[in-house]
Amino acid sequence: MRTLLAAAITIGLLASITHNVEAADTEEGFVSLFNGSDLSGWVKRGGSAKYRVEDGVIVGECAPNTPGNTFLCSDKEFGDFVLKLRYKFLESGNSGVQFRSASREEGDRQRVFGYQAEMRPGGDMTGRIYDEGRRGHKHGIIWLDAFTPQERLDAAQESCRPGEWNDLEIQCVGPSIKTWLNGNLVVDIFDSFSMKGFIGLQIHSGETGSVAWKDIRVKDLGESQWQSFFVKNDDGEYGLEGARFVLPEEWSFTKDGVLHGVHSKSQGKDGLVISDDNFDNFIARVTYRMRGGNSALYFRAEETDAPWVLRGFQNEIANNGKDCALWHTAGIIDGNTIPGRGWIVTNDEFVGKVRNKDDQWNTTCTAAYGDRLVQTLNGFCTSDIIDEECEKTGKLGLQMHGGTDCEMYFKDFEVMPITKEMAKLIERE
Repeated sequence: MRTLLAAAITIGLLASITHNVEAADTEEGFVSLFNGSDLSGWVKRGGSAKYRVEDGVIVGECAPNTPGNTFLCSDKEFGDFVLKLRYKFLESGNSGVQFRSASREEGDRQRVFGYQAEMRPGGDMTGRIYDEGRRGHKHGIIWLDAFTPQERLDAAQESCRPGEWNDLEIQCVGPSIKTWLNGNLVVDIFDSFSMKGFIGLQIHSGETGSVAWKDIRVKDLGESQWQSFFVKNDDGEYGLEGARFVLPEEWSFTKDGVLHGVHSKSQGKDGLVISDDNFDNFIARVTYRMRGGNSALYFRAEETDAPWVLRGFQNEIANNGKDCALWHTAGIIDGNTIPGRGWIVTNDEFVGKVRNKDDQWNTTCTAAYGDRLVQTLNGFCTSDIIDEECEKTGKLGLQMHGGTDCEMYFKDFEVMPITKEMAKLIERE
């Protein structure tokens, strides 16, 4: 009798392990992150929750009334990828899947921080993106996908199977982050706070919580890279690459690679940095500090005969509530004025919360993908709109506005183009 029972257990365990391997093998390009028998390739960080392998699945169990969330983290990092797994709550609690994450020393523990796809027993909020240990709950914002339509969240929640196995999928391609619950799209955002990191299985601190994971497999898509317009040459001096100055006498680089611009009110023309190439689908960012005047991050702009040269979109830099707002400026071609559209979208009240003031550094970011335009200030999305009238390609640029005394500091002026190969994945529903 004991021999038959042992054989049955062994067969069941082998079948479960085989299922984990086959889940990866049957999908081209996917590799299993869990061997079905032990926690090789994983390391625990954070709190006191326990992880074990049971019947070919990973089980995480909360340690009641102990501080800190706990994470079982992959020992390999991933940049662009598609991650698929199945999960089941064995006991009600709170959980999630970390990705593009890292850790820092915090007391006697390692504090995990980074993107997290939320997991809850009833499906509510499952698949939404929280920024663990970093931006979460800052400025009253919980979810990075604040612009996700409610009907999409409702449809995903309705698909959840409480107490049963559910399918969670996470895809990161450059700045694009998407999640699916049981095949239903949940989140579709553009965010570039971190572009690479480990994957982690979370057990949230609390009174209860136990979760099982299986069929954990990933397709590694490499790593998307930023392209900087500020580069150091062989002599250790900084200059532009892939861009040029307008009014070059107004611009200079500091020894540590910060671009400094000083513009006089008596100069009617704009001082500019203009990219050599046009960019259609991309994400671009710049970190700035200003001391008077008016500025902008131009995108999808064309060169014209106007004193301000560029016609197109401005991600506004104004040192007030209009920071990160979208302005569309006019131009002059062959003596004819081509009108602009003025303010496209503003969010003054929210910008007032996330903007660093008093001559501090701010990072503004624009993602443009087809008709979709997304603006981010210091890591917080200020607008995410569909603009069917928008230009589809054009120059990137930095501005010092003409006719005003202006002093600007710029660093980390970078772009990440979205290629056709990347777009094929981003278009997945």
